[in-house]
Amino acid sequence: MHKASPLVSLVCLLLPLTGSAAMPVTAASTSIDWQRQWQGALFARAAREHRFVLLDLHAVWCHWCHVMDEETYTDASVIRLIGERYLAVSVDADADPALAARYGDWGWPATIVLAADGTEIVKRRGFIPPAQMAALLQAIIDDPTPGPSVRAAPAAVATAGALGEAQLAQLRSTYAEAYDRKFGGWGSGQKFIDAATMEYTFALIVGERDPLAARRARRTLDANLALIDPVWGGVYQYSATRDWASPHYEKLLAFQADDLRLYSEAYARWHERRYLEAAQALERYMNAFLRSPAGAFYVSQDADLSARVTGHSYYALDAAARQRLGLPRVDTHQYARENGWAIRALAKLYDVSGESAALAGAVRAAEWTLAHRALPGGGFRHDERDSGGPYLEDSLSMAQAFLALYASTGERRWLAQARSATDYLISEFRDRRGGYISAPVPAGATGVFAEPARTLEQNAAVARLANMLQRYTAAMRYREAALHAMQFLGAAGSDGLHADILLAERELAAAPVHITVVGSKRDPQARALHVAALRFPAGYLQIDWWDRAEGPLPNPEIQYPQLTRAAAFACTQNTCSTPVYEPAGLKRSVFAALYP
Repeated sequence: MHKASPLVSLVCLLLPLTGSAAMPVTAASTSIDWQRQWQGALFARAAREHRFVLLDLHAVWCHWCHVMDEETYTDASVIRLIGERYLAVSVDADADPALAARYGDWGWPATIVLAADGTEIVKRRGFIPPAQMAALLQAIIDDPTPGPSVRAAPAAVATAGALGEAQLAQLRSTYAEAYDRKFGGWGSGQKFIDAATMEYTFALIVGERDPLAARRARRTLDANLALIDPVWGGVYQYSATRDWASPHYEKLLAFQADDLRLYSEAYARWHERRYLEAAQALERYMNAFLRSPAGAFYVSQDADLSARVTGHSYYALDAAARQRLGLPRVDTHQYARENGWAIRALAKLYDVSGESAALAGAVRAAEWTLAHRALPGGGFRHDERDSGGPYLEDSLSMAQAFLALYASTGERRWLAQARSATDYLISEFRDRRGGYISAPVPAGATGVFAEPARTLEQNAAVARLANMLQRYTAAMRYREAALHAMQFLGAAGSDGLHADILLAERELAAAPVHITVVGSKRDPQARALHVAALRFPAGYLQIDWWDRAEGPLPNPEIQYPQLTRAAAFACTQNTCSTPVYEPAGLKRSVFAALYP
């Protein structure tokens, strides 16, 4: 979600920290002996001791995970049953993208019970009250037969690399039917802006000039303003009700970055002040609460100050009253994935507003991530030290960020970094059956974990990234990589709302809007044309700045005439505009050339 998908985290809730000290288990234990090690020796020990493995997958920011920790995992019956027959391990989903990809559909907390051979017995979503948990644990002891929740989906078989017409029609129908005509947004339950769905809607506005899509986008963007904290800025994770009026108050970097980017794009389209102000409120919150002194970004801020002071009461206060009580906990991990999301969003804000501080913040975070999270070969690790991995999402997110910085600045170093990260991704995560895996299978993996996870969201993002790199560079290996991702998407069916698949199919089928500025980077007129190009209202947008002093364009197939002054050209797959010399006329000329 782009990022771990926002749809994944709707059922969020929080649990015990993974670093809790291990204690010997006795019949009189008053707490759970949470294991430190996931995988490997854990399952070997479970086999030796004839135990089941209980995986508690949670998130640091998640309210109901805290409740489960405080109520369920302190219950005497639950403690006794776990102590007698289970090895319990608690994992922060944000710290382990491979597990998050595998079990994201189960929300947080996700409770997964496995046999000692790694096969799944039960998967449960959300908070489980103590009595229900004790009954579940006893039922598994009495009969460990796998239940309905763990029935395997049919394996995705590779296709020729394209979606069938029936699949496309079903995906489009689901997208249209999922729109909430009464309250805006897609879906009838929890409400938030899903980035891929909004991007697809924006694409319909530009490509088809669809007035219905424009109304739906604006209705949703306007409704989501109710979820932005009016005091400190920052968007709450979602509304629990479809009327956008019941916020869940956690603030995740993933949601800040998505909404910042989308409100920035909305401002580029409609030039309405409220959309720019929303983007600025999100940036202000990110800088004040989620930015480290070194310039990198943290992961999230908790919904509640404490069990006594919940987000519902805390966020109703003004700034002074909040400060007197203290601040909800911030998860200060600095993951490459989250920094990539933030960089891309800040670059988009700069593109549409010209705010130099936003671009400076994006560059600073990119340079920090390169210095502190880079792997040999061009990829990125997740944290300072990872217990697993590498993970697809870190290199994917940073490649997207570098490509955004290349468009925003015209500096070729960022395009080179995007290529390096994508080359690493293609090399390390390619699945021969089609698509890309979330992480390599660790040594000694057993049961379900011997099969790598592949997700629709991640593969759609890889397809879109690789396609854009092929447009920028003419390197056909990126086109091949995009089609390899589409093999998995084409085999995965058409159930559910998957606007990201529709975006990937749409973008691979046609060239982006391509604006090239031809002129020296020291030329004020060329700089002004570049600024105007960045503000063109299209998400599927390729921007090059050709300063002849730097040599040929990265895509050597494209040639432009030698001119006596700076100019811009707009091209599609089979047509280009005449030279545009005045920034004020660029948008009009592009639309005239591309959408006659």
